[in-house]
Amino acid sequence: MSKGVPQTPRRSKRFQPLATPSRKQSDIESLRRAWSGEPIYIRPTNFNVDLLQEDREALEEDGDGDIDNDLETVFYHAFEMEKAPAKKKYRGGGKAKKNEESSSLHTYKVGDTVLIETDTLSRIRRPPSIGIILSMWETRRKREEEEEEDWDPANMRMRIHWFLRPAELASIRAKRDHTKNEIYYGLRTSEILFPEVIVGPCNVTGKLPRRAEVKSIEAWSLSPSKKGKKRMDPEDDTDDEDEENMTTFYCHLAIDSMRGLYYNLDWDKHHEVTLALTTPPASVDLEWGNGTMWDVDVAKRPRKRSAPADKPARKKQKLETIDSESEPDSDGGGEFRAQSDDDDEDDDMLPDGVQEDIDSPSEAKDEEEYDTFPRTPSRSKRKRDVATPTRSPRKQATPRKPRTKTVVHATPHSKAALNQRSKLAKGTPSKRQKYTIRPQQLGYASHDISHLPKDPWLRAMHLLHVGSRPDALPCREEEFDRVLRCVGELLEEGSGGCVYISGVPGTGKTATVHAIVRELKRMAECSETNPFTYVEINGLKIPEPSAAYSLLWEGVSGHDPVKNGHLRIGAKESLNALTRHFSGGGGRGRGPGGHACVVLMDELDQLVTAKQDVVYNFFNWPTLVGSKLVVIAVANTMDLPERVMTGRVRSRLGMIRINFQPYTTQQLEKIVQARLASTKSDNKDTTPEVIALDAIKFAAMKVSSISGDARRVLDICRRTVEMVQHSRKTARMADVKEVIQLMQNSPTAAYLRDCSFHERLMLASLVKCIKREGVEEIKWGEVQHQHLVYMNVLPSPPTDSTRKPTPGELTLVLDSLVASRAMLVEEGAAAARKPEGDRLVILNIEQTEVERVLSEVGGQRWKNVLST
Repeated sequence: MSKGVPQTPRRSKRFQPLATPSRKQSDIESLRRAWSGEPIYIRPTNFNVDLLQEDREALEEDGDGDIDNDLETVFYHAFEMEKAPAKKKYRGGGKAKKNEESSSLHTYKVGDTVLIETDTLSRIRRPPSIGIILSMWETRRKREEEEEEDWDPANMRMRIHWFLRPAELASIRAKRDHTKNEIYYGLRTSEILFPEVIVGPCNVTGKLPRRAEVKSIEAWSLSPSKKGKKRMDPEDDTDDEDEENMTTFYCHLAIDSMRGLYYNLDWDKHHEVTLALTTPPASVDLEWGNGTMWDVDVAKRPRKRSAPADKPARKKQKLETIDSESEPDSDGGGEFRAQSDDDDEDDDMLPDGVQEDIDSPSEAKDEEEYDTFPRTPSRSKRKRDVATPTRSPRKQATPRKPRTKTVVHATPHSKAALNQRSKLAKGTPSKRQKYTIRPQQLGYASHDISHLPKDPWLRAMHLLHVGSRPDALPCREEEFDRVLRCVGELLEEGSGGCVYISGVPGTGKTATVHAIVRELKRMAECSETNPFTYVEINGLKIPEPSAAYSLLWEGVSGHDPVKNGHLRIGAKESLNALTRHFSGGGGRGRGPGGHACVVLMDELDQLVTAKQDVVYNFFNWPTLVGSKLVVIAVANTMDLPERVMTGRVRSRLGMIRINFQPYTTQQLEKIVQARLASTKSDNKDTTPEVIALDAIKFAAMKVSSISGDARRVLDICRRTVEMVQHSRKTARMADVKEVIQLMQNSPTAAYLRDCSFHERLMLASLVKCIKREGVEEIKWGEVQHQHLVYMNVLPSPPTDSTRKPTPGELTLVLDSLVASRAMLVEEGAAAARKPEGDRLVILNIEQTEVERVLSEVGGQRWKNVLST
């Protein structure tokens, strides 16, 4: 356990500490903190800049009078902090002498780079994040000069600008090699934190290490080392070098983590120049202290202009004159750009060039004339203005604005990404498509099917299996385009949202979403869209709905369960961590990571609880500002939100709803033929036909008339091919009829035909309640009520009495179905304490089989009631 994190109870909460360290009283008491020196600046409090959400709430609860006019913010240049003393351990491993302790007193100043405490999950320790202190302050009530007030160290705040480790980026992105201990400077990624989250100082340099070891993202990640030891460079031999490497980092790039773009950055120059600009202003500035001066500006890409045919020689001569009279600027002023080995490549990657911002409109007009020709660096423009006699006197007298931010230029990797995205979005800005979709390729292009047997019948049996999914689903192109466009636009905008997908089983909902995720992954890895992290949650594969919190937190925190196993953390701790992550509360926001997260919630019906807290949280987080969470919810019921969910859940679900209609006969034919086409990929002329077209059409007609389930028609065709495989003949319509007859004469179908009228009526009542409620567990009282309603709709046979059964008689019918395992009823001590009508029952046989057999036995009225 890390120092400062409270121990958890021994039994039920073992190995389940808080996922995100929050501000505990034990953390505050274990630290000694104090300002160093006198205040450097005092101004009225800016609520949007100086206060956290919890600070605003505390002031609203405890404040009296005019809070806006009573508060002031006092800025300091440095503070001292000493954590609780820890016993010193000798290098030899022996115990420390009695009363010999080591303390870590350190002074932190504005502009210092520090290590920030990150999430502590069970015994898994992630490396601390890296940041630079932009400002530090406390908020207090205004007082007179002679008035004294008790100082509270709990009011200390600081603003941190994040660096990003490669493993803190999105897991699905364009891969880029990096050196060990390399970090990236974030674009506008600052956050207000408490001083106690600082682990210690660190050193960030812009110089390449002497022994730089190139690592890939898979080789160097946030994964912990074995036995709790630090991950060290295998080439380092001494402990001193190891300790230095863990606190020394190399930075020469800035990054836009949301878009996955890199920019060249001279970190040492940026740090030196910006630190000199942090002096307090002479007048009152309510925005001072927000740290924006540490942000870097991205060089804009000018529009490419075509020169008239009669002026190229004149422009070239003018450009040569300017180049001959210009001299390199030596002082640098406030303008500089990162010098790297990629500069020459940058010019080749982007023909129209990049330029720094032009302050004067007349300068902009002059510079536009040289857009199509190479030109000198922008640093020499100041001397060009003075040396060139063609400049007007008024132009020479116009002073240039002092530059306060660093201008960074995209690397070749990012320029290629920008060029790729510009090709995808063509047309004028008003008519430009926000997201361009690549046409799908039917077949198994991305799947290796070379291992399948060469025999056409065996090969067809493999490809017709329900578990064999092609790259693209036929007859779902429209749904594919719509969902991909919705999710892709949310990723490009950097906003959160929900997409609700509904449809009866077997209509390709989950398979289509998986194809969409594969396409998004391909686009992200090719820099065609923003990077993201993907998490899949299946309601049928988790023990309880609250377990979805732990799965989502694993994906958000960057934990890899495949390599390191699942986190030993409870649902409550994961929920608290996710709430702090998406809302930014508790003094800690999203941290250095700012990428998007795509979550697939499959089988949403199984995640709906009585309180509906799980679905509410998953639909509410995307509505929070800056969450960048995209939720794709898949359910089997179109009107599940209206029938089951409360108003507060429906309001957060949003308006993006896509319904998958059951397949028609023609669509089912196309699905089967598309899979069988892969059996003839090697030699289409000599490959025999395994199943006739009329047989496929007949199977499609039978299935579309009942449910339109593509899985059922694939199963029928696969069994038909299996039946004729030994005789090696082409399957005909008669073979399909025989297979359908065998499937209809299954033991389940035979049992349903032998059931009594009231047993079949109770099964039909349960199926009706399942369709109406959208969940599989139904209260026994509702089934009883539906059973009595159907007594008026479905007449009983002449041999049965028309009298409505009593509750006791219905209980006997239920006991008979439970004894045959056709239905299951809730049991246990908790169920015994419930009223009889509140006990839950569930259908234990296939629902589609029940609907088919009951419709055949009962006739047209039963078909109408069961909607078959």
